[in-house]
This record gives sequence, C-alpha cells and structure tokens, in this order.
Amino acid sequence: QVQLVESGGGLVQPGGSLRLSCAAGGYIFNNYLMGWYRQAPGKQRELVASMTNGGNTNYADSVKGRFTISTDNAKNTMYLQMNSLKPEDTAVYYCNAAHRIIAVLNYWGQGTQVTVSS
Repeated sequence: QVQLVESGGGLVQPGGSLRLSCAAGGYIFNNYLMGWYRQAPGKQRELVASMTNGGNTNYADSVKGRFTISTDNAKNTMYLQMNSLKPEDTAVYYCNAAHRIIAVLNYWGQGTQVTVSS
C-alpha cells in the first residue's frame, strides 16, 4: 500500500502561483509513473502532468509552459509548480502513483482544492 498526501492548494488570484506537494510513504519513484490529475465540478478527471522514473515529463496542452512537475527523491515528494494561473485551472488536484508493471498497484491521494478567482 502506497500512501500519498497532497498539500499546497488554496485560493489564488488569476496570474498567481501555487506549488502543490505530494508526499509518498517511502521511496517509490523508481517503480511508479507519477502524475497529477485534476477534476473540476461537472467534468471528468483529467491528466495534468506526469513523470516517468527516467525523468521524462508529459503535460496537458492547457498547462504547457505554465506548470512544472518535479520530484525530490530525498524527501519522497512530488511537486507541481503552477504559474500564471487561470480561473479555468480551478479544480481538485490529485496525485497518482501507477506501478510501471503491475497495473493493480495504482494509488491516489485525497486531493487538494485549487481555486483561481479574483
């Protein structure tokens, strides 16, 4: 069982920045594909950004150039730096860990609310 705990959400004005954190219960980055997802009211959950164990990253078109995914192996923590935030970025953000080989090993954090509003 992998525990993931998000933090860092909140209310921010358009154009502002936030950094989300996802603390994992142990070092998992070498065996898991790590990702950030978000779900806005009335919409499906969507992938925002992901990172492989080799450090390759992937971003949704809507956040390219504004968001950056990263990990700190020493702290077993994944981050999502969000800049130039827009009202349409408002959602609950979830971190995810998906095992590279064993599909059933797929874990989610509890989610953190991000609200972009003036």
